[in-house]
Amino acid sequence: MKSKKDLPSYARFFDRLANHITRLSGKPMAFIAAFLLIIGWGLSGPFFKFSDTWQLVINTGTTIITFLMVFIIQQTQNKDTIAIHLKLNELIACNESASNRLIDIEHLTEEELQIVKKFYVRLSELALKSNDLHSSHSLDDAESNHELKTGPVKAKLRNPSKSASK
Repeated sequence: MKSKKDLPSYARFFDRLANHITRLSGKPMAFIAAFLLIIGWGLSGPFFKFSDTWQLVINTGTTIITFLMVFIIQQTQNKDTIAIHLKLNELIACNESASNRLIDIEHLTEEELQIVKKFYVRLSELALKSNDLHSSHSLDDAESNHELKTGPVKAKLRNPSKSASK
């Protein structure tokens, strides 16, 4: 795994800058500052006789800020998405009844994701049939797990002393 030190200096700088700007722009003071800037611009209109230059200032400023923020937000979003995927992969990997086929599923094509979705729709239908929406199932063994979780075996697993005494 690459450490931050292995990245080029411009990449480390951009990462730090993006994190810093994202944190700052998400604070209430950033909104208040932007709001006051717009109010100040609007109030300066009569002084500049609402000229084309006066309008160009706000149009150009907001366009530049929006253009740059797209890249900042996208970089931060990419990093957050990777972190979330890794956390979910860890949860799947450590749960013995979870399907390991779901690890790294974000790299499947749209068509492949639709196929996987059909499995989960089927699981939902099975749970609905048994009037138990809280049952969980694995992608790999949907039907057999459903029968195991809802059938007579489940009762034996819940209370082994009763099944041993029969």
